[in-house]
Amino acid sequence: MSEGEERSPADSRRTESSFEKFFLTHYRHLFSLLFRITGDRTRAEELANEVMWKAYRQPKLTGADGKLDGWLYRTASNLGIEDLRANARRQRHQGAAAHDSGNAGVSSTPLDEVLRTEKRDRVRAVLASLKPWQAQILILRSSGLSYKELADALGFKAASVGTMLSRAEAQFHKCYVQMHGSEEWS
Repeated sequence: MSEGEERSPADSRRTESSFEKFFLTHYRHLFSLLFRITGDRTRAEELANEVMWKAYRQPKLTGADGKLDGWLYRTASNLGIEDLRANARRQRHQGAAAHDSGNAGVSSTPLDEVLRTEKRDRVRAVLASLKPWQAQILILRSSGLSYKELADALGFKAASVGTMLSRAEAQFHKCYVQMHGSEEWS
């Protein structure tokens, strides 16, 4: 069925009924897998729901050729691992930010805070003017992701990440200078 075609009410009921059966069959196993990965019941439920939502939105996955189970568990595993990585990065950055703010509080003056806020606002304005992929690659790289992680997150070939990052940095520099002048670049 193509995107433009509408389902009849009978087709919709049949699809919903088969998905409900599918959901009841697989949800508990997905939840268990994700709970073992994350160690957090609430997060495991959220991720299991996300996997099921993705499966529901993929009409091509409804076939019974055996590939569906593999897709479900691979998707669940990937989401669980991504969640672990995101939590680790978040904790690392929060710890670094707490350390920086602790240091900044000791030797920081109100002028330093104003200048830091102003520079942050300028950077955000420049990022907003870039193409989405350029802003994403710069933000993710500054968050500490490796080239391989960048390739996975953005759907680039691993071999082209360096080139894409270089182009994004050059465009950022160009836009920053256009918006704020070359004397502000430092």
